Amino acid sequence: MPTEHTILGHRLKMARLVLAFRRACGAHGTGEPPSTPQPARWPASLISKLGRAVHLCLSPRDLLCCCCWISRRLPLSSPLLLHHMEIPRPPETQMPYGDADCTLRALAARAEGFGCHAIGGLHGALYYVTSLQDDGCGTLREACRIKEPLWIVFEVSGTIDLQSYLRVSSYKTIDGRGHRVKLTGKGLQLRDCHHVIVCNLEFEGGRGHDVDGIQIKPNSSNIWIDRCTLADYDDGLIDITRQSTDITVSRCHFSRHDKTMLIGADPTHVGDRCIRVTIHHCFFDCTRQRHPRLRFGKVHLYNNYTRNWGIYAVCASVEAQIVSQSNIYQAGEKKTVFKYMPEKAGDKEEVAAGWIRSEGDAFLQGAQSCLIDGPGVDTVFRPEHYYDKWTMETASPALKEVIELCAGWQPVPRPPDC
Repeated sequence: MPTEHTILGHRLKMARLVLAFRRACGAHGTGEPPSTPQPARWPASLISKLGRAVHLCLSPRDLLCCCCWISRRLPLSSPLLLHHMEIPRPPETQMPYGDADCTLRALAARAEGFGCHAIGGLHGALYYVTSLQDDGCGTLREACRIKEPLWIVFEVSGTIDLQSYLRVSSYKTIDGRGHRVKLTGKGLQLRDCHHVIVCNLEFEGGRGHDVDGIQIKPNSSNIWIDRCTLADYDDGLIDITRQSTDITVSRCHFSRHDKTMLIGADPTHVGDRCIRVTIHHCFFDCTRQRHPRLRFGKVHLYNNYTRNWGIYAVCASVEAQIVSQSNIYQAGEKKTVFKYMPEKAGDKEEVAAGWIRSEGDAFLQGAQSCLIDGPGVDTVFRPEHYYDKWTMETASPALKEVIELCAGWQPVPRPPDC
């Protein structure tokens, strides 16, 4: 049997291979390809090398991650998209949701954490989005306003320029697998809705007062946001407030933003004590703050990678309970990881912050936890009291590379509906 050290070595070799690919594509050390990719410059020899390596790599999951990174950055018309590359999926994986892409509806009730009961449109018909217009026949907006359960898939790739918030009704799955769909202008609004799954979409360039990429309020529950890419909105990327609860955010990529994720509206909304959110395997990529900022509720963070924040990484405000397990915090200029912001709850007289319990977190490049110890730490909730299991591994260089490659929109084909 291979040792853990040997497997780690092979994982790092895969990561170095991707870095070589980046350099060959003209990334200039930034980790990103040129703004206008030139297909002729993609080095076929490296693609071929990746294909041959599948038979040698002790961790085929990481090979798939490398292929995903490459495919995600190719032009949409490129013949080298992942589903045209003859790279087999690993039969087993330590990452979550290893078999969730086997069939279309395998996502239903598969989220880890507090959103584990979200079934989306499991019992509904398929709705095919055939138009990128804001509204009308065959559009995403038409599908989301229908009251019956629906599993929504796309027959087109491209950008949907929303002129107003797109309100999503209950029992919907918005499934972007098989195509590359970007929402811009406004975002999704989940108001008084239940059992919604949003998977494999991009959100970028939302403009206007109180415009979030995904706004979850009020009184919404059983929500799963998975494998989405979010950047550059005027307010938040994901906001969860006003008694919305039982939510999981997983495998998402956040970038080019200030106030990334707010959970809990303000100190007067004491009803937000019911909020419960799980955030795992997400990549907070140079976003400034709120990864997340929490008021009142319970948040479980595990196996996330947060780097180069601008103020702090995670904030506990009034009555917050945060469990941070095996996350990677890599500092840039700012070093404070955990920040405490005392506030006065609307129904109390004293001013107080919440509490954070950190277990197995990695603090890199001078990151300072700034944890406050005290009797309140022992009162922070235990995730195992709410759900039986979750997929978590040690915070390591290999985990960091895998999250960087795999978080956000992925060029995976749409599975069969069987």
